[in-house]
Amino acid sequence: MNSTYHSTCPVLGVVWASLPLPALLIGLDDRITEVNPAGEIFLNASNRSLMGQPVFDRLLIDGTIKDAVKRTRVNQSPLFINDVDVTTGERRPVQCNVQVTPMHNNADVIMMIISPLDIAYRLGRSMHSKSAAKSAIGMAEILAHEIKNPLAGISGAAQLLSMGLGPKDRELADLIVEETRRIVKLLEQVEQFGNVRPPELQAVNIHDPLDRARKSAMVGFAAHMHISEDYDPSLPPTYADPDQLTQVFLNLINNAAGACQRAGEGMNIQLRTFYDLSLRLRRKDGTPAALPLQIEIIDNGPGIPPELMGDIFEPFVSGRENGTGLGLALVSKIISDHEGLISVDSVPGHTVFRVSLPIVPPIKKEQV
Repeated sequence: MNSTYHSTCPVLGVVWASLPLPALLIGLDDRITEVNPAGEIFLNASNRSLMGQPVFDRLLIDGTIKDAVKRTRVNQSPLFINDVDVTTGERRPVQCNVQVTPMHNNADVIMMIISPLDIAYRLGRSMHSKSAAKSAIGMAEILAHEIKNPLAGISGAAQLLSMGLGPKDRELADLIVEETRRIVKLLEQVEQFGNVRPPELQAVNIHDPLDRARKSAMVGFAAHMHISEDYDPSLPPTYADPDQLTQVFLNLINNAAGACQRAGEGMNIQLRTFYDLSLRLRRKDGTPAALPLQIEIIDNGPGIPPELMGDIFEPFVSGRENGTGLGLALVSKIISDHEGLISVDSVPGHTVFRVSLPIVPPIKKEQV
C-alpha cells in the first residue's frame, strides 16, 4: 500500500487514511514502508520521516512481536498479541493489543495494527468518532419532544386530583407531580445537549473562564470545599468560545465536587494549568495540530469505577446515583468542537480530568 498503490486504488487509500488505529506496513527487511495518519500521531513523526526506518528501532514492543512478524510472513496468516507494552522510546509505555497480518496482494508486506488500551488515548480517539453519539442524541431529542407533552398532562391531572384528596392520597399525587417535573428537567437537558450552538471563537486567556467557573462554584455547589489553584500565568491564549469553556470547567468542577462530597470531609479540588508540547492531534483536513495548553481538574475523591472508565464521556453513562450522564458527554462535545481533547485518569484518591487546547494561530494573533 505505497503511494503508487494509493493512486491506483483511491478507495483503499481513503480507508487507510481514515483508519482510527495506528497502522504500519512493514517490508521484508522489517523496515517501515508506510504509516497511516493515526500511526503518525502515535509515533509523533511524519510518514515521510518514518519510511525506510527499521520498525523495531521506532517501536519498542515486547520481544514476542518480532517472532510474530516472522511467523506471519512464513504462514501467511494473522496473529494477535494482547496486553503488551508499546513505546517509541520518547514516551511512556502504552498497553496495547497488536495485530500482525499479511497483505494478500503482496506476501512480502506485513500490516501491523496497534490498538492502545490506554484510557486517555482511547478517549481522545473517541472524540473524533461521534456518529454513534449523534445518532443516540438525535433519537433522544425526538423522544424528549414527544414525551414532554403527555408528561405535562399527567402533572396537571395529578395537581387537579390532589385538590379533592385526603392527606395520604395528596402525598402520592404530589409525588407524581414531583417526579414528572424531574423527568421533564432531564428531557430538557437532552434537548440542550443536542442543540449546543457552534462555538463563537475568539482569543481567550484560559484562566478567565476557569476563574469564572471557580467563583461560580465557590458561591454555589462547592461553597464548603477548598479549591486550590496552580496556574501558569505565562500561557498564551487559545482560540475558543469563553462561555462554552466556562460551561466545560463548571461541569468538571461540579463533577469533582460531587465525588468529594460522596467521600466525606477532607476532600479538595485542585485547578492546574501548564504548557506541554508533546500532545498532537490531526485536524479534519488531515493537518497536524499541537494541543499545548493543559487544564487539569484534580480531586482526591473515591475515583471512577473501572467498569465506567471506557465510556465515561458517552451520553447517559454516569457514576452518580440519579445522574443523567449528560454532563461529561456535553463537555466532550464542546471540547471536540474546539478541536481540543479531553482525557481522564482515575484511581481511588486521585482523579484527573485534563482538557488540552490549541493556542491562537499566528494569523489570528495578528487580527486580535
